[in-house]
Amino acid sequence: MSIRILHCGESIENYQLCVTNKVVGFTKRTAVLGDQIYLAVKIDGKSVCGARGEIIESTDKKPWENSDVYVQSFSIGNIEFCEPFDLSSLAAVGGKHWSLKYVQSSKSINDDEAITLLNSLFMENSSTVFIDFNEKKADDIQSNSHNLEVLSNDEVEYINKELPEDRINIMGTFLTVKFYNETDPIRGLETLVKENFYNLFEEHPEPRTILISENRMFVSAKATNYNKDLVNGTSGIPDGILIKFNKEEKNPIQINLIEYECYGESKSKSVEKFEYLNGHIIPQLMRFASTFSIVTDTKIREETVKKWTGKIIDYIFNDNDISNKFTNWIKELQPEISERRISLEMHNLILDAFRENLRIILIIDELTTEQRDTIKNIIHSFKLNNGKGIEFLSYVVKLEQKINLVNADYEYALAVQK
Repeated sequence: MSIRILHCGESIENYQLCVTNKVVGFTKRTAVLGDQIYLAVKIDGKSVCGARGEIIESTDKKPWENSDVYVQSFSIGNIEFCEPFDLSSLAAVGGKHWSLKYVQSSKSINDDEAITLLNSLFMENSSTVFIDFNEKKADDIQSNSHNLEVLSNDEVEYINKELPEDRINIMGTFLTVKFYNETDPIRGLETLVKENFYNLFEEHPEPRTILISENRMFVSAKATNYNKDLVNGTSGIPDGILIKFNKEEKNPIQINLIEYECYGESKSKSVEKFEYLNGHIIPQLMRFASTFSIVTDTKIREETVKKWTGKIIDYIFNDNDISNKFTNWIKELQPEISERRISLEMHNLILDAFRENLRIILIIDELTTEQRDTIKNIIHSFKLNNGKGIEFLSYVVKLEQKINLVNADYEYALAVQK
């Protein structure tokens, strides 16, 4: 376990989103499971801390407005609060460049004195409630609990501005090449993603998910009356289903309908991509959304939900490892549950997920931010039983061919697209 400080800059909103959603995000791949994270934000020039928690698992939840910059996102547990204290007290053990040593890039703090002081300051200001930083001013913040010599606000501001960026070491150079198409057995997007799913998407850890790639098991009902001209004529079979477990959520099971799409080598012109996106991809995703939305006739919707739930349960019980995984999830939720009730609880959890916790995932080889946001708004307009919109998540996956490998121990690579 490492000790890290995650600084949210001047965004009190991002800081409070971390706490209320029990998530933390990192702009560099630095944190690991089990790390203890101190959350900090700048208020009137002071870098202050008011909460800490422990990283428990990877997540795809990124509630921040600038979510694209976070390459890692984790759920946190064991959250504790404190009255805000000024982190510049760390200058007592780290000197003037304490921020460089302990804060920059959320690096692991390896100084035992700093770890002890950080914990001492937190415990001395411990609180049982979350402190709203919007109501705090610099004069309210504990700056010197130990009567230590600390930096002035001007000095802290200067250091924060002058922190040098970490050097980027390149592991290799790569050429971005096209997938042949979606399903080609050698160079197909879906083929390669399914084979490497858990290596690609660490936010969907295998112990917390069940991936069902037998897509022909799931055929949705007929098109609904909602925007019939656009939805009609498209297939209602997703390319996969991802079942995800998070015991911290109100609905601990989430159903994800996966759709793979690929422009590949056959659709290289802008007009071809535009027509395919608007004539096939978006209607396809709308079909999935409408099938489980309240816009669909209740009887038709419930028939599909019950049918798909039954197929998922059959799939689970046909594999002992998967069955044991889901059973353990249920026991985490209800440690005292009897063996006879596990099947019933499994059935109810999946039904509830289809009705109240459904998301559509698009995995594609090319998608702009504007296109993603447009699709997200369309899908979110389809409401579930609880009044919430269906969620949407997209991943752009590129195929890279090695040009030259420099050092496999480094993190970054340069890719050129020709």
